Amino acid sequence: MSIPTPSATSTATPSSPPSPTAPRNQGKYQIRFDWGVDGAAAITPGAHILVWVDALTTALAPDPLLVPHTGAVVLGTVGNATALAEWIMQRQVELGERATIAVVAAGSDDGHFAVEDLLAAGAVISALSDSGIDFVSPEAAAAIGAFAGLRNATGHVLSASVTGQQIITAHGKDFVTAARAANSQPDVVVLREFSLPS
Repeated sequence: MSIPTPSATSTATPSSPPSPTAPRNQGKYQIRFDWGVDGAAAITPGAHILVWVDALTTALAPDPLLVPHTGAVVLGTVGNATALAEWIMQRQVELGERATIAVVAAGSDDGHFAVEDLLAAGAVISALSDSGIDFVSPEAAAAIGAFAGLRNATGHVLSASVTGQQIITAHGKDFVTAARAANSQPDVVVLREFSLPS
């Protein structure tokens, strides 16, 4: 993982995205990381692939296809992180240049921090780094660090976190049990296909 020294969560409609040269875009990095729809709008300009991470998806969750982004959109989980990294590596070969990836943690439905999404995003970014795509932003590196410290607790966190407890209260334990099973699946879910620039 190489982290160069830097130079000098919401379901609402995202604000105007920054240009690829704006600091919040993290445009100098191959892997970027941010939160929610607004964060996605900030880091997707110039990115080839959006990886949307939502470990506890409810009916109120935002639709990642509504993010103003024309590249591929895929779902990332702890379970599919390795397969997803392989899929992205294949797309990079097709592209013939470095693929830029925007990893976005959905956050809770009310726009707050969701630790389960941070860990799942960290799993995805860690797998990408292990595969050789390791030019990561400091924000992405922090997600890797969180996952490294709690990699054996990702399943437990789904029910122990604030979001998990809220969902258990509202929908029962079966909802979280189903989410845990879904998060362990290795399949890569592509919401919008990758296409080469014209």
